[in-house]
Amino acid sequence: MREAGGPGPEIVVVTGMSGAGRSTVGKVMEDQGWYVIDNLPISLLPDLLQVSAEREGKLVGDSPIQRIGIVLNVRAQGFETLAESIRLLKERGWRTHLIFLDATNEALVRRFESVRRPHPLQGTGRLLDAIVREREVLADLRATAESVVDTSGLNVHQLGRKVSPLFMTGSAERLRLAVLSFGFKYGVPLDADFVFDMRFLPNPFWVPELRPHTGRETQVADFVLSQPGAQEFIDGVDTLMDPVIAGYQRENRRYVTLAVGCTGGKHRSVAIAEAVAARLASDEVTTFVVHRDLGQE
Repeated sequence: MREAGGPGPEIVVVTGMSGAGRSTVGKVMEDQGWYVIDNLPISLLPDLLQVSAEREGKLVGDSPIQRIGIVLNVRAQGFETLAESIRLLKERGWRTHLIFLDATNEALVRRFESVRRPHPLQGTGRLLDAIVREREVLADLRATAESVVDTSGLNVHQLGRKVSPLFMTGSAERLRLAVLSFGFKYGVPLDADFVFDMRFLPNPFWVPELRPHTGRETQVADFVLSQPGAQEFIDGVDTLMDPVIAGYQRENRRYVTLAVGCTGGKHRSVAIAEAVAARLASDEVTTFVVHRDLGQE
């Protein structure tokens, strides 16, 4: 049981599909000062937190540990009890957050083939069968996660930038809103809470002098934002998200993904994503932009 005299450490459990980027996320947490434990047996989790409470947050040496990251895969001992363990910890007052990393089957197959390593559940069977089996095993856990992060189209550097705001010091009480640009030709992000389609705007791709540039560059951004309907759209998103953000704060939800798409994810969605993120940033909301498909073309 957590000691009544203090809030105790914050615990973030990171799990998800094998190959979806747990190691990368664990490194991001370590870089931000989290005490990260890899594949801790679930049965030891209450003992770890009890020791933390008894030592007033000191787990090693004289350094107080107030932020603990636990990175788990499906083969961790007692994994099937993870959801129940997290529920019990929350009931006992521990600040516990579950992050689930996901990716499409196609993306996972490519990653396993590129590193030439077997899937943890593969055995002597096919790789795709193992991925499908793991997805079925994890379905209920995914449904209980506070944050689901789609890593399908992200390299390790993009993934690091996308998840970094989740672990920032001093932002625990602020809603973190990711504005993600993408190309519909590469698929809709799995973790999007809201999806907006920018294909109602003229495409700079068909303007020869703009085609080689991106929505992050002034000439393209000015072109996109000056089109009829562009500013009205941004105003509409601002109006729409106002009660949504207030509701998320009441429900203690801390991470939201707003996805903005166009055909290739290079021009319109990029410019609009930057503008929307700037508009929605406030004292209560930390916004950041991820351009998933920029550079694909």
